Amino acid sequence: MEQFVAVALAHFFALLIPGVDFFLIVRTTITNGWRNATGACLGIATANASIITAVFSSIALISSPILLSAVQLFGGGFLIFIGTAFLCSPALIDPDRTSSTEHTTWQRNFGLGITSGLLNPKNILFYVSLAAIVGDAAPLVLLGYGVWMFTVLLGWDIFVAVALGSRRALAHMGRVLPWLSKAAGGFLILFGAGMLVELACHTIG
Repeated sequence: MEQFVAVALAHFFALLIPGVDFFLIVRTTITNGWRNATGACLGIATANASIITAVFSSIALISSPILLSAVQLFGGGFLIFIGTAFLCSPALIDPDRTSSTEHTTWQRNFGLGITSGLLNPKNILFYVSLAAIVGDAAPLVLLGYGVWMFTVLLGWDIFVAVALGSRRALAHMGRVLPWLSKAAGGFLILFGAGMLVELACHTIG
């Protein structure tokens, strides 16, 4: 029980720290509405579940320096590409719109969420560190930890999307929404550039 509490608290506190996934959710919520942003939320949670499964199954494989470097390289490039696309795209789209492209938008956001989650080395490093602590637990216990973290992550991300995408929130933040949208794109570019610089310094060093 004590171990579960420690795992749950560590995971939740990690969720409270804004990162790549948070800004992706912010941007998709502002531009596509919270309903379409749930695609990104589910994609991110699915990616995290995949990493958790891989880490708990074979920590040696997933923590390979070569794999982590590849993730950092492609992840940095992906974030710069997406951040640039966000900066160049329209700042706002009516979140209540209904059109034939809404389903496609949800699927696209789902794909972005999976890609963002899988190509974020911070996620891998966090779960590798966690697995090193609880790796001796029984398989059913590890499964329980994985299900718990997936559920909490998905619930938290959807909460963020709904809170930011509600009519009341959008009405109160009407003047700053375009700036928030651009800022989210800018943060993604900074995160991506930071990942590439960190990789380059590590390679040179």
